[in-house]
Amino acid sequence: MTPRDYIKDPAEIYRQSFAVIEAEAELSALPRWLQPVARRMIHACGMTDLAADLAWHDDPVDAARDALKAAAPILCDAQMVASGIIRDRLHGNEIVCLIGDPRVPGLARDLGTTRSAAQVELWRDRMAGAVVAIGNAPTALYHLIEQIEAGGPKPAALFAFPVGFVGAKESKDELIAAKLDLPYLTLRGRRGGSAIAAAAINALQDGMA
Repeated sequence: MTPRDYIKDPAEIYRQSFAVIEAEAELSALPRWLQPVARRMIHACGMTDLAADLAWHDDPVDAARDALKAAAPILCDAQMVASGIIRDRLHGNEIVCLIGDPRVPGLARDLGTTRSAAQVELWRDRMAGAVVAIGNAPTALYHLIEQIEAGGPKPAALFAFPVGFVGAKESKDELIAAKLDLPYLTLRGRRGGSAIAAAAINALQDGMA
């Protein structure tokens, strides 16, 4: 069998990948603090037009880095987000996903919502000053918005990338319109997902000592 000719060196794969991103993506229009995060997100999904759909308030990158350095937890709506976060350079931060908590099914029934949204209720005692990463469920983002509007605790920063055809675009539009005075980064439209959310969190670590 003739060996296939393809690149095997991880460092070279990364080098070429990021070179393609730099060549094809319109990153220069973004604030400098956002460009490394956008680059990582594009690398996670292969869509170089992603940068044009980013929306944000304040500087969630610096806010999240400060929170992580202060040992804040990372609250994730999906186990896939939690599993995708690289732990090596974190400051011992707890990565929390409560979708499998035994309290969640009953709470979801009581609230008349999804398990993803119900687990947001269980984040309350960890929410203040936390970093939140939503990479799956629009209902989780909706519930978080409503919880904050009702006077609930605010995270230090929110990275909101729910994905799909029902509620994903709308939930992100609601976040933008809500004016919660909260540093956030989101992606307009239907696109999002766990890989993109995890990539955004992993990008934070690039600038952390």
